Amino acid sequence: MTTQFLSLQQTNQFSSLFLDYIQQKDTLAPFYTTFPTLDNFGKILQSRAFDVSKREALHQVVKEQYTGYSSDIVQKQIDSLLQPNTFTVTTGHQLNIFSGPLYVIYKLVTTINLAKQLQEKYPDYHFVPVYWMATEDHDFEEISYFNLFGKKYTWETTQTGAVGRMNPTEIQTVLDQLSDKFPVFEKAYLTYQTLADATRCWVTDLFGDQGLLCIDADHPTLKGEFRQAIKADIFDQVTQTVVNQTSEKLEELGYKTQVNARDSNFFYLDHSMRERIVHNHGRFRVLNTELSFSKEEVSQMIDRHPEHFSPNVLLRPVYQETILPNLAYIGGPAEVAYWLQLKDLFDKLETPFPIVMPRNFALILNESTQKKLDKTGLTVVDLFTDEVSLKRKYVEKTVGEPISLFTEIQDLTSLFDRVVQKAVTLDKSLEGFVGAEKQKAKTSLENIEKRLRKAEEQKQETGIQQVLTLKNKLFPGGSLQERTDNMLNFYANNPEFIHTLLQQFDPLRFEFQIITG
Repeated sequence: MTTQFLSLQQTNQFSSLFLDYIQQKDTLAPFYTTFPTLDNFGKILQSRAFDVSKREALHQVVKEQYTGYSSDIVQKQIDSLLQPNTFTVTTGHQLNIFSGPLYVIYKLVTTINLAKQLQEKYPDYHFVPVYWMATEDHDFEEISYFNLFGKKYTWETTQTGAVGRMNPTEIQTVLDQLSDKFPVFEKAYLTYQTLADATRCWVTDLFGDQGLLCIDADHPTLKGEFRQAIKADIFDQVTQTVVNQTSEKLEELGYKTQVNARDSNFFYLDHSMRERIVHNHGRFRVLNTELSFSKEEVSQMIDRHPEHFSPNVLLRPVYQETILPNLAYIGGPAEVAYWLQLKDLFDKLETPFPIVMPRNFALILNESTQKKLDKTGLTVVDLFTDEVSLKRKYVEKTVGEPISLFTEIQDLTSLFDRVVQKAVTLDKSLEGFVGAEKQKAKTSLENIEKRLRKAEEQKQETGIQQVLTLKNKLFPGGSLQERTDNMLNFYANNPEFIHTLLQQFDPLRFEFQIITG
């Protein structure tokens, strides 16, 4: 097993906002509280406290959700939530079937490893890694498929509403299509009646021994802790006002923001329905339904049935930090970017803003792929370039020296410079004519150079296709491997795959990792 690192800038895969945050540009300092370093976590610990009643509510709900799990490690983690010196570090994601794209696993591993590093650094405290399951999300299309060995598998259903409440037994049809058996997922999807419970099952089977806890925040008790924020958003439009102001500041700095705030940033959640709540002539209407409420009715509903209010992408982070004794959120580049839009909102709602940090990024090469790459004479770093540059680099390495008429063009330029000198001594008006001829000749040589390169590429066509095949395998559809491939691509042949990631990933090393072996 070998590892090498690239700077995130070298990959050409990340936004300027994300990269500038990682580089701690001064202009972004107002948009977060503390940059993720081990020492900075110590400073946060000195000032962070969490209400006892909230700890009791959280403990009650999580213990209830883990009924039936006998793992001593998991139970100890749940009970530790009652202790004043216990804090969480959290990542979140949708409930993608079969774990979805590879980076979901990377998020979980990063979070687990951060908790381990904090435990070692600060032994007087206890740190629990948490997976916040996006059970209330209703975008089924995004979670309904996964890619395995180049083939897409899709869960077909007529169920609607929050995906965490859906019954996953229909996934049997997907399991039947797979050539290999994966007991960890069979057990999850065929045993449990909701996708939330099924996801908790496979996550616990894979990561429970690492102390990872899953949180399903679709619960009346937890929503009850969020009542004031719900009212502030729906009745006073606090989210829209504050986030739009922050977004304008970021845009003035030249950054593109990720999300936009609405006048209401909640959905109405009930049974098989999750629809936006909108203001409509003094009333509150639920889109795509006949439901409509007065202000008084909404206020009573928030007090009596807060579980009907589901936060969108902007208020989900606030909800998370309201109910968890949390220190850090670990996310992908887009998540880090939109968290930077939220700092002022957290301040307005008097909610502690966590340390925001990126997950680990990686490219995995097995031995077979590495051998094929070695035969081309290229390195894996070369594959991060675009196809035109990659083909050129391959041809130049194969030929042994660059196909270039640079020297000839320089000689031509020198020749015409001498001609110009002679011409102007005879007639000053000839300078423009000779200059134009010089440009024509230079353009001709440049076109010849392009034809020579094309001829050489055609000569090396077989090798070039091998290189492009490798690139497409490691960068499917031109995107990073981790955004397309499923972890089963590696786990199927190497049951120690997750253990390898746990050993290889350093959560506080913000670089792109290439793992071979």
